[in-house]
Amino acid sequence: MADTTDIRKGFKIVLDGQPYVFVDHQFVKPGKGQAFVRSKLRNMITGNILEKTFKSGEKLDKADTQDRTMQYLYADGDGRVFMDTQNYEQIRISDEQLAETVYYLLDNTEVDVVFFEGRPIGVTPPTFVILEVTETEPGFKGDTTSNVTKPATLETGLTIQVPLFVEIGDKLKIDTRTGEYVERVKG
Repeated sequence: MADTTDIRKGFKIVLDGQPYVFVDHQFVKPGKGQAFVRSKLRNMITGNILEKTFKSGEKLDKADTQDRTMQYLYADGDGRVFMDTQNYEQIRISDEQLAETVYYLLDNTEVDVVFFEGRPIGVTPPTFVILEVTETEPGFKGDTTSNVTKPATLETGLTIQVPLFVEIGDKLKIDTRTGEYVERVKG
């Protein structure tokens, strides 16, 4: 068991038998009455967002999740196949469960697969991935100081905003937490 003082981004709880993770929270202390925590939770199975208010000191049922390091192998129809790096067991997770994480999966990438009650419910990709640009408008020489951006499509199908100097074939470092361009990688 936990209580409202344990709430932070990424904290996992069980509500109505379903695992949820805190996406955002705000502690509120009104002039009158009891303090409370206003929060946004994401269902770790369906991906639905739930807004909920907890009274200060309220008990929460902590979610018992396990993370196992697994290797991404390949896409299989509307899902992805992962292999446990310890016992070589393979599991399949649907693209619907993975949501935007599918854009950060390259063959043989090591990821943390989250299990709840023995079932895989999600994947935590590495914090940064290197992806190649497959489609973008031509850039302009010397236009590197402005904050003007253009759309670029990467090898996994992800479309992001990049600086004007980025060209097709460039390898980019992407932050998987925000889905944003970090830097261009040499080589």
